[in-house]
Formats: sequence, C-alpha cells, structure tokens
Amino acid sequence: MTNKKKQKLDNPTMNQTIPHQINAPSFEGTGIKMQPPFINEHGVVIGDSLYSSPNSPLENWTANTDPEIMAGDEWVHPTNDIGWNTAENRELLESKKKPQAYPFMHPDKDVSKGSD
Repeated sequence: MTNKKKQKLDNPTMNQTIPHQINAPSFEGTGIKMQPPFINEHGVVIGDSLYSSPNSPLENWTANTDPEIMAGDEWVHPTNDIGWNTAENRELLESKKKPQAYPFMHPDKDVSKGSD
C-alpha cells in the first residue's frame, strides 16, 4: 500500500474468533493473533468478510482481465480466510493449544473408585 492514506477498517473478529462464520475456529490459546483487515496494493480490502470491494478485479471483470492479477499472498488474509475452516488447519490450531484440564479432575485422586 504505497501513497495511499491508511484508513481504519472494521474488524470482524471477536474474542480471537470470527463469529459470523459458523465453522470458524478460535485462535485463542494458539499464540496466533487475529489480524485486522488490510488494503492490498490494488486498493482491495482483504479480510473484512464482506467479500466485495469496489476496486476488486472480481467487481470489474471483463474479457480482458487476466486472472493472474489475483494471485499471491496479497489476496489472502492471514487469519480471516476460509482455509482455516478445513480439517487440516483446524488440527494445526488445536495442536498449538495447551492441553486443558477437565474441571473437577484430580490427577492424584481416583474419583471414580467404587462407582462401578
């Protein structure tokens, strides 16, 4: 983003998750911080979850538009991307979380003794 005035963009995240996506994973406890939306070098907002931007090639597509213009990292948001909803990426996030103890769990006491 060169020679463009930075603007404040709405951030669709809440509590380290993306609540508007039904299957969005939580980044809480993974060490990965949710990133705010950004404007790429083409003036397109990436990561605001509106999926429509007036400067987007998708909104201005013609027979002469080269699809390669939308290739590269500048078109992918690091944390608000549909790819996080895949099983592989969910596993990646879960592997980064510290194991949680269950409530009422006593590792040195067998609380189930005699309950059979």
